[in-house]
Amino acid sequence: MLTLILGGARSGKSRLAQRLAAQAGRVTYIATLQAGDDPEMVARIERHRADRPDSWRTIEEPLALADAVERSANEAGAIVVDCLTIWLSNLSWQYRDRTARQVEDAARAELQRLAAAARGCHLILVSNELGCATVPESAVARAFRDAQGLLNQWAAAAADEVIFTVAGLPLYLKTARREAGAQ
Repeated sequence: MLTLILGGARSGKSRLAQRLAAQAGRVTYIATLQAGDDPEMVARIERHRADRPDSWRTIEEPLALADAVERSANEAGAIVVDCLTIWLSNLSWQYRDRTARQVEDAARAELQRLAAAARGCHLILVSNELGCATVPESAVARAFRDAQGLLNQWAAAAADEVIFTVAGLPLYLKTARREAGAQ
């Protein structure tokens, strides 16, 4: 099962992902954020770590998500990837000398590998919805927003369940039950 959880900043995405994953027993949490020298990011990472049970396995992987999921799939009932937006930012930086289209193609290919690698466990992807804000002023920010929108669409198409979070509340956009009944 693949679940995509979307929402804005501080909307409750990660908390919901953790609640869903906890139902599976053994959980692997794949964190994509690298703090570097940013004290705010270090504090954010520590806050996220404190929110997770000690029994959960944590993998810090900024780029190779499919490889991390593949290594974890046999031993986890659920895998949380938090978050696709930071991962796309990492990927964009890694491929900064390439065109926007090449970055999008690399993201799409990795997402396809990621979905296939989960093999029988509940894969929960967390991602930001950036398309509800004002149009960014810079071309780089607009290109990133557009790539993020495409990534979310691809993830939603592959997902069995899509949940949008607003003010800590889940809004179910796509459920496995409803989709199976429609076919």
